[in-house]
Amino acid sequence: MKKQLTGIIVSDKMAKTIVVEVERIKQHSKYKRRYKQHKKYKAHDEKGEYKKGDRVVIEECRPLSRDKHWKVIKKL
Repeated sequence: MKKQLTGIIVSDKMAKTIVVEVERIKQHSKYKRRYKQHKKYKAHDEKGEYKKGDRVVIEECRPLSRDKHWKVIKKL
């Protein structure tokens, strides 16, 4: 089973590539305070059908370029 993440598209300026920001809620080990952590992933979008602001699901795949290892599955 491949990993799947949900996030919001923050950039769609590249050809066949979008940047998806994934937000995680973590808890501090000592102080037990919850905080948000963001990470950006480059994902493959073959047809260029997804736009900035869309909420999408991305899935892990084989390396497509130096820093692109995810592909877009669907729009939520």
